[in-house]
Amino acid sequence: MANVNIKFNNKDYLLSCDDGKEESLKRLTSFLDKKYNELKDQLGNIGENKLLLITTIKLIDDYFNLKQKITLQKNKLDDLSKKFLEMKSLTVQYKDTKDIEINSLNHELDKFKVMIDETNKQYELTLDKTTESLQKIIKNTESKSELQ
Repeated sequence: MANVNIKFNNKDYLLSCDDGKEESLKRLTSFLDKKYNELKDQLGNIGENKLLLITTIKLIDDYFNLKQKITLQKNKLDDLSKKFLEMKSLTVQYKDTKDIEINSLNHELDKFKVMIDETNKQYELTLDKTTESLQKIIKNTESKSELQ
């Protein structure tokens, strides 16, 4: 335990605190002394005990107001977190749906490519047969022409 000399209401006090907490105790005491003196200036000299009680009540009121604000902000943050999780879930569902659609379209595209390849092969075969037939006709016509 560490000992700390502090000044409150123009009086010196020796207080003990955990090691390493000396500066924190000095800051807190300075803050309390400032609040105490502000109220003393506003209310006059109404007695040290009464002024300490009013100072304490004022600080506790500030504490509870701050605690309430923090609770409200925490609730808002919790609500936002829930909404974020809902949006994330909806986004994942949307992505999954779109992935299924994309896979289906890719499958259809692959089938279409196969169909185009088959159609091209049939077209080439038809062209080859037509070319052969035309060549035969031309050859026959040339042969007949030579005979005459």
